[in-house]
Amino acid sequence: MVKEQFRETDGVRTISQVCFGMQSPQEIQQCANMQVVAKNLYNQDSKRTPVPHGALDRRMGTSSKSQNCQTCGDDLADCIGHYGYIDLELPVFHVGYFRCIIQVLQCICKDCSRILMKPELAQIYREKIRKKNLPYLSKKALRKKIIEMCKKINSCSYCGAMNGVVKKCGLLKISHEKFRNLKKTSEIVLDRLAEYDAAVENNKEMQSMLPSSGLVHILNPLEVLNLFDRISDEDVMLLLMDSSAASPSSMILTRISVPPLCIRPSVISDLKSGTNEDDVTMKLTEIVFLNDVITKHRQSGATAKMIQDDWDFLQLQCALHINSQLSGIPADKAPKKYTRGFVQRLKGKQGRFRGNLSGKRVDFSSRTVISPDPNLRIEEVGVPIHIAKILTYPEKVNPANIELMRKLVINGTEAHPGANFVESKRKDGQIVRKYLKYGDRLKSAEFLRNGDIVERHMMDGDVVLFNRQPSLHRISIMSHKAKIMENRTFRFNECVCTPYNADFDGDEMNLHLPQVIACFLFGR
Repeated sequence: MVKEQFRETDGVRTISQVCFGMQSPQEIQQCANMQVVAKNLYNQDSKRTPVPHGALDRRMGTSSKSQNCQTCGDDLADCIGHYGYIDLELPVFHVGYFRCIIQVLQCICKDCSRILMKPELAQIYREKIRKKNLPYLSKKALRKKIIEMCKKINSCSYCGAMNGVVKKCGLLKISHEKFRNLKKTSEIVLDRLAEYDAAVENNKEMQSMLPSSGLVHILNPLEVLNLFDRISDEDVMLLLMDSSAASPSSMILTRISVPPLCIRPSVISDLKSGTNEDDVTMKLTEIVFLNDVITKHRQSGATAKMIQDDWDFLQLQCALHINSQLSGIPADKAPKKYTRGFVQRLKGKQGRFRGNLSGKRVDFSSRTVISPDPNLRIEEVGVPIHIAKILTYPEKVNPANIELMRKLVINGTEAHPGANFVESKRKDGQIVRKYLKYGDRLKSAEFLRNGDIVERHMMDGDVVLFNRQPSLHRISIMSHKAKIMENRTFRFNECVCTPYNADFDGDEMNLHLPQVIACFLFGR
């Protein structure tokens, strides 16, 4: 079949830019297919069907070969999965943006949510930020300068309220030391302490919830959310945030996204009658359960301390859902066993980027120990015959090579050079693939026709790619010509050691046999 010429479509679109942002609660709901509210996973029946509106509802996809998705009707291979969402009873801090939340709070007034800068100075910085094609490093420097400037301002230029240092205190808690710059003998400080003493004396329950000193205010997520909601677009610009892509209030979680079932599959256990659920699924059920507990406590009129404890635990579970390796978790709240959050799925050697995207497992590759052979040319690599019989190249039969291909087919899988498979097209258009270890090879060779594909063994002169890890620069992977040899190691000339940074004290190297014909130039 002749390859068609590439033609551009009439409606060509070019990507001008890529913008990363944060999902708002409204966008999470728009992307989702259903709301998750049930804390149980399965119904109490013999078939163990998932609970409707639960974390395993089949409207979010399927993780079983025998069941189809209830949203699109496709099976496990075709369904891409659908999202759900959970509404939190009380807002919590997003653990990934926790440092950024503190920086934004340091820059705004904790009463009126305006930027802690004089109006004239703020206008000058707005003009600088509005400049087109402002480099990333310049933006970063501007943001750092604005944060440092706001830290030094103690009173708001718009409402006159006092502001102090905002910092982390404890696990996922933020404190505001409003009166830090005042003397202890100041009237304002004394009045504040008197108010605190009176409040604690009249309501003993408040004592355990408030900090030891009345001069420090703990900002809870609800207060921070109200402050962030009131930040104007003009002030969002001074925080070097794009209001069209991300709002400061999106850093506070009021709604969390429930991922599709295909990325958190249930594994059916053969030993015990039941299933092994993914860590993400179990964490989501805990969050739904805590939502129910908070709702019941609020309706039944529970003490403020009980609701605060529930809120803190919900905050912790939402943080562990994202990053399960938080430091500083109290012993009584620490999880019993290690779980994998989304951060752990992405980062590190076993994560998605390094483990699955950069370091993919590929076909038609081999790996073994290397050894020197000064008798080989510098563009040659000695390949063990055992590997040459396994790595194959799909050669198309034509009048020039049909006799050679027949000999290779007769040799079969055991003799080298030989072939492992023959692929031919029948009259009805169906492609037939024969394995040459079994069957009549003489008959297969006799019926070989032009256009058939013979998957032959690697032979002398085949172009291969040779690689030594770590691949630190582009000459860590180079093309060589294969030379089939006895024994079990890759052999090459010692002159080629330098680009690979190879030595022969037990190093291993990778060899790939490309499956398409390419033109390579070799220096002679």
